[in-house]
Amino acid sequence: MRFYRGFSAVTNITKPIVTIGIFDGVHLGHKAIIDKMKDIKVATGGDIVVITFTPHPISVLSKGQKEVKYIQSSGRKYNLLAALGVDVLIEILFTIDFSLISTRKFTESIIIDKLHASYIVAGYDCHFGHDNTDTVTLLEEMNYSKFFSVVKVPAVYYGNDIISSSRIRQCLAEGNITDANKMLGYEYFIFGQVVHGQQNGRKIGFPTANLFLENDMKLVTANGVYACRVKLHNKTYHGMCNIGTRPTLDFKDLTIEVNIFDFDMDIYGEFICVYFVSRIRSEHKFNSMEELKQQLTIDKNVALRLLNYNE
Repeated sequence: MRFYRGFSAVTNITKPIVTIGIFDGVHLGHKAIIDKMKDIKVATGGDIVVITFTPHPISVLSKGQKEVKYIQSSGRKYNLLAALGVDVLIEILFTIDFSLISTRKFTESIIIDKLHASYIVAGYDCHFGHDNTDTVTLLEEMNYSKFFSVVKVPAVYYGNDIISSSRIRQCLAEGNITDANKMLGYEYFIFGQVVHGQQNGRKIGFPTANLFLENDMKLVTANGVYACRVKLHNKTYHGMCNIGTRPTLDFKDLTIEVNIFDFDMDIYGEFICVYFVSRIRSEHKFNSMEELKQQLTIDKNVALRLLNYNE
């Protein structure tokens, strides 16, 4: 996949099949859009082009009052899009000035003049440009058919509601990993470096890898204990992850600790990827380290059952 920041260096795109959006999480709704683009590519030989924005428009338009953390970091999002078959990714810096560009101006100056798009593939809620209206309807009214065709992809549902990044964020905020994973189409994951901790887990037989996240804008799921898979050096291990403030030890800072089962390697400084399978329980304060140890033993057995069930 070719990656560009801005449009100035974009060259040699064949019959561009274009879509526009944040694509946070690259969930099943996004996949439906890319799948439609792939169908068009087979028929036309065009390149699949995704235009996305950074930072999140809500954060910019609210002037920092509403900070939106991402389901996946930009790098992870781009890897997921590449794996789906995107040929060209164009990242646009979203600013207040950029937000004031009309749909017509963006379409004519970017979609037509710079990209020479042959298709616009739009999700059910596609919106670009300052105009406060349905973008697909507006494009049809502007009659750009001599330049490109517009294809609208219907919403994808999970249960009775539409799959969306905001809905997945809400699930993660509640610790509802099961539903989040169903809507993502893959297991929610975090990526970070193993750093030194207090080694309290080792003292009770549950050594943990303390994780420092690669990006402070990464959305971390709710505090609690989770069954997880851990990927290190292309090998996957079973484990359980605790996210929280370790109230039994009277700490206050948020930590992410992973107990990797049947594992005793020194991995300080290594980068690992943790895939969340299911939430086991919320975070609790225990009366003693022995009580905590007993609970961790129960948690491990639950985690093993969940992990084996989901394989």
